[in-house]
Amino acid sequence: MLKHFMTAVFLIAALPLSVVAEPIELSLRSQQETKAGSGRYHQTVQAETWQPEQTALILCDVWDSHTCQNAVLRLEQIVPRLNEVVQQARAKGVTIIHAPSGCMDNYADHKARQRAATLPKVDQLPEEINKWCYQIPAEEAGVYPIDQTDGGNDDTPEQKANWLTQLNAEGRNPKRPWQKEHPGIEIDAERDFISDRGDEVWSILESRGIKNVMIAGVHTNMCVLGRPFGLRQMARNGKNAVLIRDLTDTMYNPASAPYVSHFTGTDLIISHIERFVCPTITSDQLIGGVPVRFKNDKRPHLVMVIAEDEYETAESLPEYAKEELGKDFRVSYAFASETDKNLIPGIDKLKEADVAIFSVRRRVLPKDDLQIVRNYVTSGKPVMGIRTASHAFYIKKAPPEGYGDWETFDQDVFGGNYHNHYPNDLKSTVRIAQDVEHPILKGIDRSLIFPQGWSLYKVMPLAEGTTPLMYAKIEGYPEEPVAWTFQRKDGGRSFYTSLGNVDDFKQPAFRTMLKNGLHWAAEKSVPDSEVQ
Repeated sequence: MLKHFMTAVFLIAALPLSVVAEPIELSLRSQQETKAGSGRYHQTVQAETWQPEQTALILCDVWDSHTCQNAVLRLEQIVPRLNEVVQQARAKGVTIIHAPSGCMDNYADHKARQRAATLPKVDQLPEEINKWCYQIPAEEAGVYPIDQTDGGNDDTPEQKANWLTQLNAEGRNPKRPWQKEHPGIEIDAERDFISDRGDEVWSILESRGIKNVMIAGVHTNMCVLGRPFGLRQMARNGKNAVLIRDLTDTMYNPASAPYVSHFTGTDLIISHIERFVCPTITSDQLIGGVPVRFKNDKRPHLVMVIAEDEYETAESLPEYAKEELGKDFRVSYAFASETDKNLIPGIDKLKEADVAIFSVRRRVLPKDDLQIVRNYVTSGKPVMGIRTASHAFYIKKAPPEGYGDWETFDQDVFGGNYHNHYPNDLKSTVRIAQDVEHPILKGIDRSLIFPQGWSLYKVMPLAEGTTPLMYAKIEGYPEEPVAWTFQRKDGGRSFYTSLGNVDDFKQPAFRTMLKNGLHWAAEKSVPDSEVQ
């Protein structure tokens, strides 16, 4: 009996790790257009279970040096967690492929390199698998979001000079200073592979029955997308490819279009990938803990909740954010469903938000979704409201079963008192409050007068704790506040404006007020700007 038991134990121990390893549970994030041609996207998450023995992790160009010092410094923040992902993935039975391009000569005698180089090529290799892939057909539907024609180096001139000196002192070629993979990544000589060739990597995948490919490394907008073993080649040739989005970085210089922060540039590339190339995941799905966030990424997370059909803010707010907010905020969107007006896919982004904008008109939400809104507000976080946000979650009748409303959202969140609006044909003129000194009015000419884009809301009297900043008046009628702040009972800051028509977004003073209002609400220093 003991002999049979010991034999069974030996056989189990001899099985490949992948046979006994637990499946990998993932949440794959993608973006789908709200409707064809809208240019707006819902963020969707799909749960999938991957078998480790059918999965590979490719480390793209995790080099030991680079031409850009800032790129090196950012990579240093990624490497420790990336190495932990490698170790745990390998232990589960995932195939690990190290791909430090241009460094194969330095690994000529390494077992992991020899293993890849001597593996027989599969009979049917994808066409052009050894070539750089600049675009796949799906990307033709979008516009590439950043200008990287300058190479993306975001070092200052002084940094560049000092870095050149250091690279020369280390005996590196300043134009191609990488020599090996970063030493912080452990390579298992007995199990891993080293290759930078598309045909070799593809043969590894096919020979091992690998269907699923996770890619981490740098740089997202260049090598991670375009290499022969990159996301585009994997996706277009039928692999279930994903980007580990917190273990990557871009080569993007904020001095180039769209003139946003480096980290916003990375976000834009990740959005492009999620829309047109493949889904993304984060490292916490693989090893727990918290996803990587670069230490210099100080941007508050701004979530725009947009669900109204009257004033086209689904177009004007994202365009405004693209032009005005990319340097200072990380912006996400939750748009209304095109098929059910009382659903807002992505509303759960509020759970991670630092500041929120609501441009919503007369919607009721599933009770769990409305509770997300309530939880966000009662946590004391800042809120901005645009125009119809004063009657965002109330439809003047009982909501359908399973749905909830918030009749007093205006009073509770903005200190407002919306009770109707004047006829659209009665034109109002906006003026700036003269007796108030407030950061939101910074850079706005106090003598400025401009026409309101649409009807004037009736909101008087406002609650105690409000501070009006702009007023509007129709000749022969009482003046009404059209922008004010409110100190909420939960301790949070709110800023509301009943402006927000498309024509209002053409007014420089309105645009400045929105930017200042967001900075004030998020307790950030209000930026300097030319007086409008």
